[in-house]
Amino acid sequence: MEAATRMSSRTGSQSLTLLGELKTKLPLAQIAAPIAALIVLSVGFQLISGSFFTIDNLKSVVEAAAVPAILAAAISFVVIMGSIDLSLEGIMAATSMIVALLVANGVNGNDYGVMGLLIALAAGLGFGLFNAVLNAVLKMPSLIVTLGTWFIGLGIAALLFPARVPQINDPFILDLARFRIFDISLVVYIALAVIAVSELILNFTTFGRMIYAIGGDEGLLLASGLRVRRFKVIAFAICGLLAGMCGVLLSAQLSTGNANIGSGLLFPAISAAVLGGTVLTGGRGGAVQSALGAVILEVLNNGLIQIGAGPYTRNIISGAVIVVAVAAGGWHRRRKMRVVK
Repeated sequence: MEAATRMSSRTGSQSLTLLGELKTKLPLAQIAAPIAALIVLSVGFQLISGSFFTIDNLKSVVEAAAVPAILAAAISFVVIMGSIDLSLEGIMAATSMIVALLVANGVNGNDYGVMGLLIALAAGLGFGLFNAVLNAVLKMPSLIVTLGTWFIGLGIAALLFPARVPQINDPFILDLARFRIFDISLVVYIALAVIAVSELILNFTTFGRMIYAIGGDEGLLLASGLRVRRFKVIAFAICGLLAGMCGVLLSAQLSTGNANIGSGLLFPAISAAVLGGTVLTGGRGGAVQSALGAVILEVLNNGLIQIGAGPYTRNIISGAVIVVAVAAGGWHRRRKMRVVK
């Protein structure tokens, strides 16, 4: 009994040490690499094309990167704790159709305004909680759970799809994309706010430190008696809520609800998180880093278009950049990360 007590004490001490180390990490140092990559890419495209640093082009890059940056920040909460969330596209599809059909629109008489928006966000949160229950409570693999939720979301969106695309007429929803400050869409400011709040949560709350610890060594936390289930639930819930927000923002930009609105955004979001330095095995990364990864991908895409690269060439180059960046960033940690041989 005494030996077990000593072992438990040592384990608890190790857990507290781990949490302390995570609390004192330096996020500014961690974003140096993605910022350097952004600078190198931007300067390189400016030298080649001569038009990258124009005001209009920079606005275009920022506008295009806003929603992908929110998605990258959203998935960071789950990836940091060593899990994955593949349900983002399904959540966006469902929330897009929900908000379009509940606010003033062109296919029915509904006009619930802000309440319709809140219901759509609640649906995103509900999807996240559904993932959390299956993963954290029922111990099902996050890969399988969220893959299933992806298709559930797409199915719900398809069932809600009316005879014609629902045109959104609600001014409040439309102003999310139309209203501009310094000629920059409100969507960009929303993205900046979401990323900033996410980073603060990750770095300055017990919840944030705990999901880093879960990703670093969940077994150690469990052995010390710490309850990790509720932190997992919160992480998946935040991811679902932010994915729902992205569905609403994309609907505002397109002025319609669309069951395919999130198509093609899942894997770029995961790639952006990894490119920014959020490690898939958990324990490292952050919302700002992941968002910077999304900006890097948009800069790369924009610059390649400017120099005349075709879509297939852009895909090849983007994929190669991601592989090289991940290999370079994780090479010295490959043994600790348990990379498959």
